[in-house]
Amino acid sequence: MSSIPISQEGYTLMKKELESLKRQRPEVSEAIRLAREEGDLRENGGYHAARERQGMMEARIGFIEGRIARYNVIDMRSVGGEKVCFGATVELEDVESGDKKRYTVLGPDETGFCKGSVSVLSPVGQAILGKTVGDEVVIMVPRGRVEYEVLLIEFHGPAFAAAD
Repeated sequence: MSSIPISQEGYTLMKKELESLKRQRPEVSEAIRLAREEGDLRENGGYHAARERQGMMEARIGFIEGRIARYNVIDMRSVGGEKVCFGATVELEDVESGDKKRYTVLGPDETGFCKGSVSVLSPVGQAILGKTVGDEVVIMVPRGRVEYEVLLIEFHGPAFAAAD
C-alpha cells in the first residue's frame, strides 16, 4: 500500500468533509423516503435526484475512507531546504516567453483547497521535484513542451488555513 502525502491542514479538511457527509446521510435517506411516498418511482424526479445525491455522497465517503489510511500527514513547518519537495512554494519562469508561475507543491487530494497549488503527483509536480534554483525543467503541457527555469524556492509553513 503506497502512501499519499498530505499536509496537516489538508488532512483536517478531508476529515471534516467526511464527517459532514456522514451527518448528511439521514437527511438524504429521509428525502428518498418522502419521494417514495409520492407514488410511481419511474416518473418521480425528486426520488431520482435524491438517489443520485445519495450515490455521489456514498462514493465520496468511500473514496475518503479508502484514502485516509494511506495518508502520510506532513507538518509543513518541518519541511525546508534547497530543493523542491512537498510543501515548497516554487516560482518558475517560462524560458521562451518570460511568463512567471508560482506553485505550492501539495498532495493530490488537497490541491482543490489551496489556490496556486500543484499536486506532487502531477506532471508539473513530478518535473520540479528535486530541482534547485537555477535549474531548468521541461514540462509537457497540452500546448506542447515548455521549458522553465526555477527562480525561487520558499517554505512558508502551513499550506493554507484549514476551516475551523
